[in-house]
Amino acid sequence: MAEGLRERKKRETRQRISDIATGLFLEHGFMNVTIADVAEAADVSVNTVYNYFPAKEDLFFDRSEGTVEQLSRWVRDRDAGESAARAVLRELRAEVEAVSPRVGLMEGYDRFMRCVQEAPPLRSRLWSMRQEIHAHLEQTLRGETGAPAGDPVPDLMAGQICWIHRTVFEAIGREMVAGRAPRDVSREALLLLDGIEELLSDRVLGYAVRGTERPAPV
Repeated sequence: MAEGLRERKKRETRQRISDIATGLFLEHGFMNVTIADVAEAADVSVNTVYNYFPAKEDLFFDRSEGTVEQLSRWVRDRDAGESAARAVLRELRAEVEAVSPRVGLMEGYDRFMRCVQEAPPLRSRLWSMRQEIHAHLEQTLRGETGAPAGDPVPDLMAGQICWIHRTVFEAIGREMVAGRAPRDVSREALLLLDGIEELLSDRVLGYAVRGTERPAPV
């Protein structure tokens, strides 16, 4: 269905508030900018900002929408004969090889990471997001393999796969903060992915292979 005028204006307003807030956070630091500052710069009321973003952290992480479901999407979309972990490794390699901003390989990502490092509320929100990613992936693996509720394996495997994802992102963030060029960091991240794959056990690399996993219970 075509987007209506009212919906388009709401989307544009939300995006404008988010863009202005991001600029303020990166220039002045997350802790030094208030919702009132954002509202004034965007020429809207404080209540309007809160209508779109219930918390200040939501403004900062607005562009991370869909992050919680990303690993689950990669797993659900894995190729025939491909395991859950190998699907994630493949997708990460593709993003890194493309020097994609989606994995932090972009000019200016160092400012984003410094903002997070300097703000305890943002570090806390990032930790919470990682827990959500893990929980979401666990449920996906449980559904994909038909594992019963008491089976601990999906949780353990989700932990391993999340470790892959987190390790790559943290390494990229660390190098970008150090002032490295995105293409140089990309090359090193590809080597890191090779090392990660070598460390993973056959059981992890062979878990939830499409076409061989148990059917989900009816």
